[in-house]
Amino acid sequence: MLERPSSKMIRCHTIWIKILCLLILISGCNTLPERSERDLNVQMPLEWRSLSDFDQPSWQNWVDSFDDPVLSELIENALVHNFDLKSAAARVEAAVAQARVDSSGLWPQLTFAPGYQHTQVRSTGFGSAQFSVFEGLFNLSWELDVWGRIRDFRQAAAQEADAVHADFEAARLSLAARIAQNYFMLQEAKLQTQVAAHSVEDRGVIANLVQGRFTRGLARGLDVRLALTDLANARSQLAQAQNRMQLVTRQLEILLGRYPEGSLLKVTHTGTPLQEAITFLHVLPDPPMALAAGLPAELLSRRPDLIAAFTRLRAADARLKSTKKLLLPRITLTAAGGTRDSALTDLIDPRSVVWNVFAGMVQPLFTGGRIQGSIHLNAARVEESFNHYQSVALNAFREVEQALAAEEWLREQEKVLREAVVQTEASQELALYAYRHGFIQILTLLDSYRSTFSAQSAHLAVKRQLLSNRINLYLALGGGV
Repeated sequence: MLERPSSKMIRCHTIWIKILCLLILISGCNTLPERSERDLNVQMPLEWRSLSDFDQPSWQNWVDSFDDPVLSELIENALVHNFDLKSAAARVEAAVAQARVDSSGLWPQLTFAPGYQHTQVRSTGFGSAQFSVFEGLFNLSWELDVWGRIRDFRQAAAQEADAVHADFEAARLSLAARIAQNYFMLQEAKLQTQVAAHSVEDRGVIANLVQGRFTRGLARGLDVRLALTDLANARSQLAQAQNRMQLVTRQLEILLGRYPEGSLLKVTHTGTPLQEAITFLHVLPDPPMALAAGLPAELLSRRPDLIAAFTRLRAADARLKSTKKLLLPRITLTAAGGTRDSALTDLIDPRSVVWNVFAGMVQPLFTGGRIQGSIHLNAARVEESFNHYQSVALNAFREVEQALAAEEWLREQEKVLREAVVQTEASQELALYAYRHGFIQILTLLDSYRSTFSAQSAHLAVKRQLLSNRINLYLALGGGV
């Protein structure tokens, strides 16, 4: 006969079971590491090193600060029709859907399999027999998330979806900045074309002047050749400016999600063709008023790419925590049942249903290093995500500091070049007067015109660089659109 266990043995087993459960519970209650956006391995200054006089309106709604309705409309169109941005939006939807998939493990998985079977049995000398059977079977499985492993996995998926959404916001901001920069590049290209065309006219006047003087015996044949060579070079510069204008136009059309036909024929809401509206400006505008750059620490919680990098770090933490809990027992609840009957009406009779329920626990003992390998893999990914966040933060600080410092130097350069334009235009008039009266040689006259063209072209370029740098600053500060 089997002896019944004594009460002492039962109490001893109960104590050991409680101790085991307590140890498992303690080992499963580890929490995510406390992280902050400011946890950087580099010393972050309290204020920007390159800060000068940026103490005016904020970086928010920076598009409106240019007070250009055509620019605003171009950006609005691009945010709707740009295909790269549409792809980014689709990635957000995919990430949200993936988060739903990863969250499904928290809930019971129930399946139902109805069926019908028809059988005909032939017997020698006894004819045949037919019978039909209807069946309805169900299966249920549910892993009880005692240790929170599935919840950690779900949290990682949700944070990854948040990171993808931050990527989308960064893509919107980057697209708006590229539209604005290409818009002002097109403005500059148009003005550069006008300057080059005016230079061709001036060189033509000089060529005619030298040709006339040569006819009257007041100039040498070399002077004519030099003047015609200079005219040919001016025409080459005009062709180069026209080519650059069509290149920028097609690039802008691509950003707007249109066929790159090089015309920008779409009509604005005011009824003006975009090509006419874009070329309406006769000078490049000055950058908007100086802005409040804020503090370096504020950038960490405002700029979309930094938010995405930090959120992915938190997702990696949650994924590592979930992987470590694979070492703990998995408690599952399963159930199966159903009914079979020859009459379909009896199939739905609850009294005919047969079912069973089973609760079990699986404790990994040896997996060939699979679990430990997964833990090491996710730990390495946490380290990778942390270092990537550090790199993204440093690059963000560099972009802000660089744009702030460039603003001052570009303004100084623009001021000097503006003065150079005034001086070269004045010297050009004096040189023409002096050549007509025989005071200077043809090379001096041609140099004065080349200097004027170079100064005008350089001044337009630096004015456009000022605008592009201001847009880069808005982009670096994470300004909204």
